[in-house]
Amino acid sequence: MAEHVAVTTDEHGVATIRLDRAPVNALNPQVWSELGEAAITCSTDDGIAAVVLWGGPKVFAAGADIKAMNAMTFQELFASGGGLQEAVKALARIPKVMIAAINGYALGGGCELALTADFRYAADNAQLGQPEIKLGIIPGAGGTQRLTRLVGISKAKQMVYGGEFYAASDALAMGLVDEVLPPDEVYGAAVEAARGYAKGPFALRMAKKAIDEGVEMDLDSALRLETTLFTATFATDDRRIGMDSFVEHGPGQATFTRN
Repeated sequence: MAEHVAVTTDEHGVATIRLDRAPVNALNPQVWSELGEAAITCSTDDGIAAVVLWGGPKVFAAGADIKAMNAMTFQELFASGGGLQEAVKALARIPKVMIAAINGYALGGGCELALTADFRYAADNAQLGQPEIKLGIIPGAGGTQRLTRLVGISKAKQMVYGGEFYAASDALAMGLVDEVLPPDEVYGAAVEAARGYAKGPFALRMAKKAIDEGVEMDLDSALRLETTLFTATFATDDRRIGMDSFVEHGPGQATFTRN
């Protein structure tokens, strides 16, 4: 039984991965391990069609547990670092649409955690950033890589080199977050959006795979991947349902089975 991370699923097939480690959801090896386990559950459970990643109404995740990290030797950190990357990778590779609902701080490892989602909904009082440089270290869970791919090289360097906190409005302007909402509406809006994706076809998984894996390839290889996945959609019931519905009723009327 996980101590700090819970997975619950509603009647629409939307799972919430809830991080709960008072007072600020500081991330330590145990939390990363539990997040990795939650990612496996969300990836393999056929009853889950979309995911919301949430730290609760006050704080998404204020960063790594610095007190615990400061006490670690190089050997201990080296041994646990692989687990950290594997947990983050597992979250990023959940083959279903995932939305991060960000209240309060999403800093350091917390910001990197949010970067594993497809979309980020933030409270208008949220603050995001990669302040590791002010500790004499650099981001170690995607802050130099996923962040760069999302906001571009110049903005990523600005965030990582400076280590400053960014208001939700600034994060929206640079493309780090996708929606800014009142604090008490963030989670509900993320769940509602996730329910919309949960109704979508199995092709959403194909699209996510094509985009996420294709961005790491040269263009010719990515286009071959796209062709392969496009062709694979013709093996699904959803392709038949979607095209038959279009022919009979016009666009946007299909009810998919996700298989």
